[in-house]
Amino acid sequence: MFLVGSVLIGVATGFLIVVQAVLLAHGIAEVVLHGAGIGRVAWLLVGVVAARAVLIWVQEVVAQRAAAAVKSTLRRQVLEHSLMLGPAWLSGERSSALTTLLTKGLDDLDPYFARYLPQLVLAATVPAGVVGWMATGDLIAAGTVVVTLPLIPVFMALVGWATQAHSRRRQHALAVLAHHFSDVVAGLATLKLFGRAKGQVRAVREVTDRHRVASMKSLRLAFLSSFVLELLASISVALVAVGVGLRLIDGKLGLETALLVLILAPEAYLPLRQVGAHFHASADGVAASEEVFRVLETPLPEHGERTDVPDLWVTPLHLHDVTVRYPGRDEPALESFDLDLWPGEVVALAGPSGAGKSTVLAAVLGFVVPERGVVVAGASAADEFAPECWRRQLAWVPQRPGLRTGTIADNLRLGRPDATDNQVLRALSGAGAPELDPGQLVGEGGQFLSGGQRRRVALARALVTEAPVLLLDEPTAGLDAEAEADVVRHLRASGRTVLLVAHRPALLAAADRVVEVGRQHTSLGLRPSLRSPTAVAR
Repeated sequence: MFLVGSVLIGVATGFLIVVQAVLLAHGIAEVVLHGAGIGRVAWLLVGVVAARAVLIWVQEVVAQRAAAAVKSTLRRQVLEHSLMLGPAWLSGERSSALTTLLTKGLDDLDPYFARYLPQLVLAATVPAGVVGWMATGDLIAAGTVVVTLPLIPVFMALVGWATQAHSRRRQHALAVLAHHFSDVVAGLATLKLFGRAKGQVRAVREVTDRHRVASMKSLRLAFLSSFVLELLASISVALVAVGVGLRLIDGKLGLETALLVLILAPEAYLPLRQVGAHFHASADGVAASEEVFRVLETPLPEHGERTDVPDLWVTPLHLHDVTVRYPGRDEPALESFDLDLWPGEVVALAGPSGAGKSTVLAAVLGFVVPERGVVVAGASAADEFAPECWRRQLAWVPQRPGLRTGTIADNLRLGRPDATDNQVLRALSGAGAPELDPGQLVGEGGQFLSGGQRRRVALARALVTEAPVLLLDEPTAGLDAEAEADVVRHLRASGRTVLLVAHRPALLAAADRVVEVGRQHTSLGLRPSLRSPTAVAR
C-alpha cells in the first residue's frame, strides 16, 4: 500500500513539476516579449505550488506511518523469534547488542521509509516525465540530459558500496559500545569493591573513540558523495544551459522554449541527487535491518507436537548418553551423561564449574538439543512433546533469577497466575522467606531486594506452581545455614522430584543421591525405596 501510494504521489509530483515549469516559462516570456501581466498565470502557479506542498505532506504522513508499522512488526517478530529460539541461543547473543538493535537500530529505519524510498520513486518517475516533455521542445537538450543523467547513478552506486561497509562497521562499533557500557554498569559494584572502577574509564573511552571514529568516517563519506553528485549535476545542467544559450542567440530556439528547458533541466537531476543524499541517512537503518533479518533467518530448533505428556508425579525421568555441544565451542559442554531420576527423589548434581551441571538442567528443559542421546519420560523422548506442554510439569530456578518490576506477589504469580494469597504466603515460607511481604516492590531486576532475597523469591515462584519436577540451580546460595535447612525441609515435604545443582556441603548431604557431573560417578547413599518407580507411586 505504501509503495502504491508513493508511486501515485511520484507521478502526480512529476506532472506538477512540468506544469509549474510551463507556467513559469510562459509567464516570463509574456512579460519580456509582450509586456503583458501575469495575474492569471500567477494564480495558477500558486495553485500548483500549493498542490505540491499538499503532496509532500501526504507523502510524509504515509511514509511515517509505514515506518512505524514496519518497525513495530520487525520488533514483534524478532522478540517472538528470540523467545522461540530459547535461552541457549540468547545466551550466545549479546543482550545489549540485541537491545540496541531493537531500539536505536530500528529507529534508523525512519529516514529509509520517510526519505529514501519516496525519493527513489520520484527518481524513477520525475526524470522520465521531465525529459519527455523537454524532448517536445528541444531534442538536443533532452539528449544531453539523457547522456549525462546515468553518470549520477553510476557514481552513486560506487559511493554506496563504500557507505554500506562503513555503516556495518559503525553498527558493530555501536553494539560493542552498548555491550561494554552495559557490562561496566552491571558490574560497577564489584569494580568499586576491588578498586577497579576508575580503570574502566579508559576502556570505555577507547570503545567510545572507536565508535566516534566510525561515525566520523561515515559522515565524511556522506559529505564527499554529496559533493560528487552536486558537481556532476551542476556540470550537466551547465552543458544544457550552454547549448540552449547558443541556439537562442542563433535564433534556432524561442525564448519560451529555452526558459522551459532551463527550468526543467535541474528538476531532472534533483531526484537522483536527493536519492544519494537520503541513502546515507538511511544506511544505518538498512544495516540494522540486515541484522534483524539475520536473527529472523536463524532456524528454530525442532520440537515435537505431542501433548500427551506423562504425569511426572509417577513417571521417572531418564537421561541416556546425553551429549551437548554449544556452537563455537570445540569441547562438548556435556558428554555421554546418564541419569535416572525417580519420582519423589532429591538428586544433587556436583562437580567443578564448567563440568556441565547447568547444561543437564537445560537439556531436561529442552533449552538445548542434545547432539547425541535422549531425555526420556517413561517410554517417550522429551523432544517428542510440544515444549509448552512439556515445561508445564517443570519448575526452574536458574543461577541468576530474573525478576520483573512489580511486587513480590506479582513475580510469584508469573509461575501460577491464579495463585491465591495463601498459596503465595506458603510458597514464601517454603522458600525460607516468611518475613517477606508479598506486597513489597521488587524494582527493576530485583534492585530493591538483596541477593539472597531475590533467590528466595525465585524459589518461591517455582514452589507456587503445581509442577511435579523442580530443577534448581544453586537454590540456597546467599542463604544462612538455618534458612537453608528450612528450604531443604520444605522441598522434601513437597513430595516433588528435585534435581538441583549444589556445591554447599549441607545441600549435598540432604540429597538422596549426589551425581558427579563429568566423572559419571553416582555416590552411594541411594535410598532403596527410591530404586523403583513403583515404590514411590502416588
